[in-house]
Amino acid sequence: MSKDPSDNVESSAVQRTIAFSSASNLRSVPSRDPGASAARPETSGKADVEVKQTEDLSKNVDITEHLLTLDQVCDKYKVQANADHAQSSYGLSQTQAAQILAENGPNTLTPPKKKSSLQKYLICLSSVFNLMLILSGILVYIVLAIDYESNKSNVYMGAILIGVAFLNAGIEWYQQRKSENTLAALLQMIPPKTHVIREGKLEMVQSANVVTGDILYLRMGDKIPADCYVYAASDFKIDNSSLTGESEPQERGPGNTMRNPLEATNMAFNGTLAVSGEAYAVVVRTGDSTVLGQIAGMTAGEEKAESPMNHEISVFVRIIASVALVTALVFFITGMCMYKDFAFAINFAIGTFVAFVPEGLPATVTMLLTIAAKRMAAENVLVKDLQGVETLGAITCLATDKTGTLTRNQMVVTNVWTNGFMYAVTRAHGDVGEPIDSPDATGVREILLTSTLCCSIKFDRTDVPMDKRQLLGDATESGLVRFAASKIRGDFDEVQAQYKKVFEVPFNSANKWMLSVHELAHENGPLTLLMKGAPERVLRLCATILRDGRIEPLTDKHKQDFEETYQFMAGRGHRVLAFARLALDGSKYPADYAFNRKQANYPEAGYTFMGLVSLEDPPKHGVREAVGRCRAAGIQVIMVTGDHPLTAEAIGRKINLVVGETRNDVAVRTGRDVSEVGEDEYDAVVVHGESLAGMSDAEWDAVFRKPEVIFARTSPKNKLEIVARAQALGHICGVTGDGVNDSPALKKADLGIAMNDSGSDVSKEAASMILLDDNFATIVRGIEEGRLIFANLKKSIRYTVAHSIPEVVPQILYIVVPLPPMITSIMILVIDLGFEILAALTYAWEPAEPGRSLMRLPPRKPVTMHSIAQLRARAQRHPPPPIDPSTGLPAKKGRFARTAAAVKAPFTRVWWQDRMQKTEGEVLVDGELLSWSYLEAGLISTVSALLVFFVVLNRHGISPRQARLMAKETDATYFNKDSPSYTYNGRTFTGEEQFYALNEARTGIMFSIYILQVFNLFICKARFRLPFGRFMFRNIRTFYGFGAGLVLLVLVTYIPPLNTVFNSSYKSIPLYWLIAVGFGYLLLAYATARMLILRKSHPIRWNPTIDGLHMHPTVWSTRQRTKSIEVA
Repeated sequence: MSKDPSDNVESSAVQRTIAFSSASNLRSVPSRDPGASAARPETSGKADVEVKQTEDLSKNVDITEHLLTLDQVCDKYKVQANADHAQSSYGLSQTQAAQILAENGPNTLTPPKKKSSLQKYLICLSSVFNLMLILSGILVYIVLAIDYESNKSNVYMGAILIGVAFLNAGIEWYQQRKSENTLAALLQMIPPKTHVIREGKLEMVQSANVVTGDILYLRMGDKIPADCYVYAASDFKIDNSSLTGESEPQERGPGNTMRNPLEATNMAFNGTLAVSGEAYAVVVRTGDSTVLGQIAGMTAGEEKAESPMNHEISVFVRIIASVALVTALVFFITGMCMYKDFAFAINFAIGTFVAFVPEGLPATVTMLLTIAAKRMAAENVLVKDLQGVETLGAITCLATDKTGTLTRNQMVVTNVWTNGFMYAVTRAHGDVGEPIDSPDATGVREILLTSTLCCSIKFDRTDVPMDKRQLLGDATESGLVRFAASKIRGDFDEVQAQYKKVFEVPFNSANKWMLSVHELAHENGPLTLLMKGAPERVLRLCATILRDGRIEPLTDKHKQDFEETYQFMAGRGHRVLAFARLALDGSKYPADYAFNRKQANYPEAGYTFMGLVSLEDPPKHGVREAVGRCRAAGIQVIMVTGDHPLTAEAIGRKINLVVGETRNDVAVRTGRDVSEVGEDEYDAVVVHGESLAGMSDAEWDAVFRKPEVIFARTSPKNKLEIVARAQALGHICGVTGDGVNDSPALKKADLGIAMNDSGSDVSKEAASMILLDDNFATIVRGIEEGRLIFANLKKSIRYTVAHSIPEVVPQILYIVVPLPPMITSIMILVIDLGFEILAALTYAWEPAEPGRSLMRLPPRKPVTMHSIAQLRARAQRHPPPPIDPSTGLPAKKGRFARTAAAVKAPFTRVWWQDRMQKTEGEVLVDGELLSWSYLEAGLISTVSALLVFFVVLNRHGISPRQARLMAKETDATYFNKDSPSYTYNGRTFTGEEQFYALNEARTGIMFSIYILQVFNLFICKARFRLPFGRFMFRNIRTFYGFGAGLVLLVLVTYIPPLNTVFNSSYKSIPLYWLIAVGFGYLLLAYATARMLILRKSHPIRWNPTIDGLHMHPTVWSTRQRTKSIEVA
């Protein structure tokens, strides 16, 4: 039984289910000896590998700067750096930088050694098709050597078969090269950039223009552009795994005691990633002089996994090749048994094989995907490999973050709640509270001061007003800084300089707060601790609250007021931050106290709660319609955010992500307790990140069954688990992200989608697709384009394989009836590699059918209860692979073991169970496609070709019965130039008359196949509509395609030197081709009737309409009604 081409997609989901289960099992196994963790082979082995790798790398490194002081480094590279106030460093002058760049060249690595063009060409030449064509050509010459006189008409066929193999390999090689060049050119559209300080100004330059001596400003999410000496840092950690294999982030900062440069704590290397904090560093090596450039073999290899669609096509092609090979072998044996003629049997077997195999299909698919990738780039969707083109159209679940993706990432402070009062910073419709009349009001002053001091924002320059500066940092902090700068009394920069920061704990996804200590004196000491962060996290650390101008103990009444205000702010879709402070006791924390982040020698409780600040980040224009279109397309859109659940839900309701009721909404509406509301009574669910760890498998399934899902207050680990859970259910999962914390999920997803402008280097590195305009709406255009690509590929294959039957049947009739050889192998190759490729390629530009859009169809592989049950049943049949103790990953089998397993598989029960299990969804090559191409259109085309053949022969006086008798004759071979004359009913046919009559009839078959395929070319365009109307002619390249095919046929027919090679006849009369035109209209009528019948018996399954979707522009969706609450 042949393998279903859809197996790869399903088996990949099975593997993910198995991997998820095995990973869960590994996590749940308790350690028998807590003290023996260091001795476990999986940890110690991996550590040994990392240590050995680091030692080996250090032997090739010539860096010594890590042993120098900052002054020595500055003297060496003639740069000015300020260790005490790194931001005020002067750096290099522009003249110096330009001079060094001219001397040393750009900061780029020499491309790694790749396979030569010849090697790539030979790989293409070694495909199954091409090897069989070469073998066929060699067999032709063997036959010629055995009996030249009887087979001299095939003297050109061997050369052509071998030539076609080389030509086919050349086409595939050219398309692969073109594809690689296209993707490389697209990636050049977003050259990496980095921040440098030159002439005292912070500016962004292309990483290629970084020179030795430049001062880099590095922050979380950046990819280190060069080897550099770190002289100032704040919680700066880098991921060295790409260089040394170290799995844990390494902290970097000033000072070093290590001799090995790769272990130096003051060095950061080219190609590594900044995963937290920020730092200032002096560049000491660029380009090939960096560690990455010095070490051979560190660059990634060229080998890539085969994409699911390419796998489907490869499986289909292998099936067809196997069928062709078996058929050719069977008829070779039949020919030998019937005619005892080796040459005859070989020629027949070669013709059968060539007729069955669609030689140009792989090259056509590559061309289609390459053209599609270029077209998607024009839509601001940059794919890093062709797999992304096809995956985007197959997505069933899209997990997206909120800030910067769904919203504008432009935070504006709207309300301040402090000292028991609500203040309104903006005066928009629905705002509640009084304006801030005085920045010195109790509570307001403290909020403004904390916003000014407790922040990590950097400015490109400080000699211009705040509204003209470029702020480098988080959008939330940027909003707070602009708010503080507009309200605070005095100059913003002077306030920061007056109250110097002496210690800082940056915000991270674990703590969800930022802490800083400043030289802000009070009556009990010289230092004050300031904090801002997630309200519920900050409140836990507080023991007192600012109320009515006094510091009071935090009571339940205060907490209730806090909760009401918090819910009001978050319920409007605003991000909410809490502020706190603590006057440090001077006896415990003197001015020279050495705070240490690792030791956490700072107070972690007893703070004073100062108030709440809400910031609005409105949805981007077009997001509401984009989310609505995704949901209408059957894609489950999930929001995964770190914001409060109420904030996330409010934003979700603005953008069509949530239109139904949650369980709480139903309980409030019906006046029941939440526990009494059934699962089937609500459609929306908002899950808090802290509850994920305790959720059972059944609870996860219940969440994903809901059409509207939001995960709030999530960590990067939560996001990764959400993606894994979705994939384990069979979802083809896309993930959007822009921060370094999104990179694990971006890598895990089937399609990671990063933002270009707001995205970090780390997220772009992990993603397989980049949105050039940072617009979520662009994803929808990409999904539509991906679906159109799949539809057009299917149409192209549907069209291409339809010509096989009219090529194969004459070969069978040739030996079974027998009849004269009606079509030669060379003619078949002209059809397959001539006009068929040209015509099939035009589908790359085929627009979507008008009317109901592709976006109203379900995804290719929809996830249903039935599909989940099938997936889990299949996963149970396949035990998880053993774990390699040295890597902790599933062990990989060797090539011999994989081959042995593949041979053994068809003889196992599991293999047959997998094949017999009916899968849901749509595959590239399905039964309906094969039925049309091989049985329906193929047979009509065959009848047309045979009729044209016999009519043309009859014009020369040779009837079908006479042709059969001549072909059946064993004493003589007819239809060659040197054949003996044949007399029938008193008429004598010379050898030449027989030969030219047969060639003219063969030419009629070739033109008949062409004409029927022209009709089929238009018929295959229609899937949802009848094959009539103006939409059939919108793709002008269709006419170019079949026009070029006509020119090719005319050339091989009417250019006399080509007649000998291609067995065609320049005496052919186009009048007889009208028979094929008539059959073309018959095919059109049959296709119309077939479509009408299928509409009744198998109607197209459109997605159901979702009630409540609002598809008007998002600019209106930002206007909302607000609730009014009483604030004390």
